[in-house]
Amino acid sequence: MDKFRAPVAVIVLITRMRGGRREVLLQRRQNTGFGDGMWDFSCSGHVEDGESMTRACARECSEELSIAAEAENFSFFTIIYKRDGKISYVNPYFHLTKYAGEPRINEPDKCSALEWFDESALPEDLLPDRREAYRAFLNGKPFIEYGWQK
Repeated sequence: MDKFRAPVAVIVLITRMRGGRREVLLQRRQNTGFGDGMWDFSCSGHVEDGESMTRACARECSEELSIAAEAENFSFFTIIYKRDGKISYVNPYFHLTKYAGEPRINEPDKCSALEWFDESALPEDLLPDRREAYRAFLNGKPFIEYGWQK
């Protein structure tokens, strides 16, 4: 039955309001084999067998950022069905604003920087599918197919 499987990786967008402006927490990837050197949303990871998506979000936030968030605090905003080389991914995106602790780099082997950016000044080298996801967040678009165009 493996021919019917597509990996599922949850991706978390963490935002905060500062001075009346929304800021987005981004990480710079390194040593992962995907998008190394580029900015990404603050955390992401594969959903483990038997794990709910929101529980995976909470686990990844703890593992990667040392913050605690309850599963009910993650709000779904879009899903991207993505073609990456020969692999098709299902990437549900969740928004988080309520958590305990201060985000910090907890996996320095995979993340070289963690910074807050004003939403109007996201870096040029943000992963392209994450930029599409952010547009979906702003525009209420619940579904995107990405990487299928030839």
